[in-house]
Amino acid sequence: MKGLYWLSDAEWARIEPLLPRGRRGAHRVDDRRVISGIIHMLRSGARWRDCPGAYGPYTTVYNRFNRWSRQGIWHGIFEALTGHSGIYGTVAIDSTHIKAHRSAAGGKGGPSARPSAAHGAAGPASSTD
Repeated sequence: MKGLYWLSDAEWARIEPLLPRGRRGAHRVDDRRVISGIIHMLRSGARWRDCPGAYGPYTTVYNRFNRWSRQGIWHGIFEALTGHSGIYGTVAIDSTHIKAHRSAAGGKGGPSARPSAAHGAAGPASSTD
């Protein structure tokens, strides 16, 4: 399928020795397919539920990512794929894009200029003060 990410033979050869072996439980489905799906989802930023069916059930892809994250397995895999662990000592976040709710601009329209407290005190009493 077009637009999907698949691990190359060279990438697979680097990470296959890092995969956990001899675990109890159900037999794992095709590791290469599921890991390719995980990398595709991390690169795309989409919801796990939107994972393409070519990678298998989205629950399998998510559960493998979640379980291996808790066990720390991904650190070795990502370092083998990228040459870097992905752990930085210092990080900066730029939040120049902030989406405001449509009602964040305020209430009804109209003049926004209001008299200062000194000028307002000299004027007539108002029931809205």
